[in-house]
Amino acid sequence: MSGRTRLTDLAEHAGVSTATVSRVLNGKAGVSHATRGSVLAALDMLGYERPEKVRRRSAGLIGLVVPELTNPVFPNFAQKIESALAHAGYTPLLCTQSPGGITEDEYVEMLLEHGVDGIIFVSGLHADTQVTKDRYHRIVGLGTPIVLVNGFAGELDAPFISSDDVASMDLAVRHLASQGHTRIGLAVGPERFMPAARKVAGFTQALLERLDVTEAKPHIATSLYTLEGGQAAATQLLDRGHTAIVCASDLMALGAIRAARARGLSVPEDVSVIGYDDSPLIAFTDPPLTTIRQSVDAMSTAAVTSLLAEISGQPAPRTELLFTPELIVRGSTAACPS
Repeated sequence: MSGRTRLTDLAEHAGVSTATVSRVLNGKAGVSHATRGSVLAALDMLGYERPEKVRRRSAGLIGLVVPELTNPVFPNFAQKIESALAHAGYTPLLCTQSPGGITEDEYVEMLLEHGVDGIIFVSGLHADTQVTKDRYHRIVGLGTPIVLVNGFAGELDAPFISSDDVASMDLAVRHLASQGHTRIGLAVGPERFMPAARKVAGFTQALLERLDVTEAKPHIATSLYTLEGGQAAATQLLDRGHTAIVCASDLMALGAIRAARARGLSVPEDVSVIGYDDSPLIAFTDPPLTTIRQSVDAMSTAAVTSLLAEISGQPAPRTELLFTPELIVRGSTAACPS
């Protein structure tokens, strides 16, 4: 392929002129940060190797700790955070966990040994209310800034970025109640984790305000944040006569749909199901899943911005930044069957 063809391809993909592409590839000044990023993204997506002139020296290393990659929302967070760090000139070190593998504490020791400038934790041990927070006090005490995503622990000297779980449950219950549902259940993970506890609190509050239900416990089933966990929790709720199920993750929602179909019920004709996260590809399930969308892009940007402020010696606010989720209505919810 000729150089002219490559320039044309890159220019078309990036939405800029071939002259601009040439300036970027030759490391010339006079190109905005955003335009440069678009050209480099086009270069990567089209499979071209970056010329030596556009390879930047890293401003430093940042650790990114996520719980696992099975749930699509975590790769989504990882990708957005890594992209924001790369734009800022930092090199991300991604640490993912799996049962029986390397633990969060072991990863942290490795990151500290590598002299990272900071660490971002997504849904880490900080979200577990039954786990000591001493490990995080120690990291901060060593002078390494941290940012904690989805899991508030007020005693820690760090910025917190969270999705508003309470508001999300009101969005879900209000939508289902407007469809005529009065038997609404919640399939959720263990309440020892802060996001789950907040979802339970928000769901309880929403049932009272929207449907005048004073006792929420019979409408809540606890399980794991997996497809199998969602199926088990939904089976309990269906046994109790629920016509609509709000799930604490999209994977649980897919399990809930499986549970409904296992007993010959149709979604949404017989049972309505709402997921949580709006994970990539979830719009293409059968039926397309109604879900609560976390503001992954905005939360990731805020996490990186907060960490870079900490690194520069300008502490970010210690108040928790709560991001309002959005209800995405698709094909898995409908009017309550008569």
